[in-house]
Amino acid sequence: MAIDPQLLSYYRQMADLYANEPIPEDAAARRSRFEDVAARSRQPDTEEISVTDLAIPVDGAALTVRLFRPANVEQPRLIVYFHGGGWVVGSPETHHTVAALLAADTQCVVASVDYRLAPEYAFPTPCDDAVAAVQWLAASRESLGVHPDFLAVAGDSAGAHLAAAAARVVNEQRRAHIVQAQLLIYPVAAPLLTTESYRAFANGPGLTRDEMAWYWTQFIGAEELAKGAEQDDPRIHLMASPPAMLPPASVVLVAANDVLRDDGLAYANFLVRHDAPVITIEASGMTHGFARLQPDAPRAREWMRRAAEAFTGVFDDL
Repeated sequence: MAIDPQLLSYYRQMADLYANEPIPEDAAARRSRFEDVAARSRQPDTEEISVTDLAIPVDGAALTVRLFRPANVEQPRLIVYFHGGGWVVGSPETHHTVAALLAADTQCVVASVDYRLAPEYAFPTPCDDAVAAVQWLAASRESLGVHPDFLAVAGDSAGAHLAAAAARVVNEQRRAHIVQAQLLIYPVAAPLLTTESYRAFANGPGLTRDEMAWYWTQFIGAEELAKGAEQDDPRIHLMASPPAMLPPASVVLVAANDVLRDDGLAYANFLVRHDAPVITIEASGMTHGFARLQPDAPRAREWMRRAAEAFTGVFDDL
């Protein structure tokens, strides 16, 4: 399927920009490169969205949460957001514009969580941080001035993986639908690198098979990755075991030209098999990471608007 011309133009610009620089090999170098790349696609904040930071305690540490609050909305709903980056790179700073636009499109407060990253904090720490953040923010809804009876999660790529895993853990621990909805943007779903989309888009652009294998290795280790379909921990393989209490509404957005396309489609089918309502959107012309590239490609912006519209459309039925 053809890739959007403006996305292709963006990738050519990035290739030219870094043509004389070595490919980052370790986590620190990859973070630095990603921060530089992401800064080029950041939009200035508008008066329609106020931005504040807060800190939440987790296991002797503190996670920064960046709050994006739409103006003139009384008691807005809350979405807890987890950024992508293969559990290794990224932050609320690199995904600032993604969260700001999501807040504007949904008219919800978006809480973007700065969870701890692998390999320094490998599995299960990012998952534990995601659960702790959802629990803390759920308990703080009244003090945050958001709707007291609603909470959703969202995320992109590895962040979508954390969002889905946290939603399941929190709901099952509490035996209640604490998390009522989830928006999963080109999610990682399982440590399987052999799907048709992994073969078709192994060399990118946006994300390659080798990069995804490297990220999985930093997150869970080579031995756990080798288990593949035999992986039995649903915090790693989202479909490893039957769920007890999935969110009652989900929107899964996949990019048509993405190694992770089939991950997202498989997870959407998993939701259907377990009677969890889901809206699946396949964004034609898009590549992995297009949510970050909304300022660079109008079609990327339009697909994200559509996803936000679909997501808010399910809220009133919850």
